[in-house]
Amino acid sequence: MGVITGNMSSEILGMKMNYTAILPEQLSGPYPVLYLLHGRSDDDKAWLYNISLVRYAASKKLAIIMPQVHLSYYTDMKIGGDYWTFLTEEFPKKMKHQFHISTSPAETFVAGLSMGGYGALKWGLSYPDQVAGIATLSAATDVFGLWERDASREKSFSAIFGSKDELKDSANDLLAVLEAAKEKEPLPAVLQICGTEDFLYKDNLIFKGLIEQMNIDYTFIEGSGGHDWDFWDKRIQDVLEWIEGMLKGTSDRF
Repeated sequence: MGVITGNMSSEILGMKMNYTAILPEQLSGPYPVLYLLHGRSDDDKAWLYNISLVRYAASKKLAIIMPQVHLSYYTDMKIGGDYWTFLTEEFPKKMKHQFHISTSPAETFVAGLSMGGYGALKWGLSYPDQVAGIATLSAATDVFGLWERDASREKSFSAIFGSKDELKDSANDLLAVLEAAKEKEPLPAVLQICGTEDFLYKDNLIFKGLIEQMNIDYTFIEGSGGHDWDFWDKRIQDVLEWIEGMLKGTSDRF
């Protein structure tokens, strides 16, 4: 695998934005692509340095591209940059120009952990015509509830979402996004993974109950583990195998 760290000029954000890419050597391209999103306290290199991602990806015919979005919750912030527009519009276009990656939604996937899981679900459910699959690890599936329970998030969440009233039932509320997605079928396949000791486990179970009522290719995996890299190191392998299985089912290139 080839690992590339770089930056791009974002017109939307008005600054240089870092990214990290892992590119396969077994395939001449265009590569199927996984946009892998980081959590709230991390950056584009977190997946690279905290787990054995390069080793796990070595046998996969898949490009993995990790953007940096700071503490934005992949959202057009009330006070701050338009990170949602950057993620879903500008960044993929720049990456398709930079690397020989697929432009087909059938070969495009999005995944993430915690805040990144929130971003992955919001992206795939809001724009189901852009991706074939969504995978989440320990996703923040209910940011409104998280804000209600944790006063320490007041400063950051106010800057990101505005007020609680503005967040509730908005396009940034995953529960509302999920409800609206019922009108957008067919929807991407979803793989949702969470540890039973994770502080977001109950939220993930509630989301599971809602998504299971929809017409969607859905898989839920739980197991012993918390909100930590030990759990994510193990479970990212499930994500890569799930994507590999989807690709084998749609193309003879794999």
